Amino acid sequence: MRYTLQLLREVWIKVGLEKLENYKGVAVRALLDSRAMGLFMDMTFAKEKRFKMEKLKKSLLVRNVNGTVNAGGAIMHQVECNMFFKEHVERARMDVCNLGKTVVILGILWLAAHSPEIDWEKREVKMTRCPPICGKKKQEEGKKEVKKVEKDKDKEILKRLVPKRF
Repeated sequence: MRYTLQLLREVWIKVGLEKLENYKGVAVRALLDSRAMGLFMDMTFAKEKRFKMEKLKKSLLVRNVNGTVNAGGAIMHQVECNMFFKEHVERARMDVCNLGKTVVILGILWLAAHSPEIDWEKREVKMTRCPPICGKKKQEEGKKEVKKVEKDKDKEILKRLVPKRF
């Protein structure tokens, strides 16, 4: 029974994070956590990897699951980056705070926006219900446009090669 409960508590996915200013990226493990409200990046990681941190106009108080104030202090910075997961691409804005050993947390707002299919037993995540703003849908639309252009070019080539009487 304990093993089953552990499976239901957490799912980790491997995501790529890309800096906007130089497009350099790094792969990390991200925790899907429905108890967390937003998207979070660890402060130590952000500094080590030299992500550009933007200072917030107003700091945000961080509370732990049990309601106590987080020892790492308030959130004072955000990081904006491109985030990749399988074929999914999006621009993400993450609050920077002390996460300990966890590098990235994707919370309930992210989960609700993307509504991923999660197989808790296998710990597999599929991005099949993303909103239109996500890059995967844009990529698929782009592929359709390329195919349409290719078909149009094929027709033009055929018209030139095949005599008019046919």
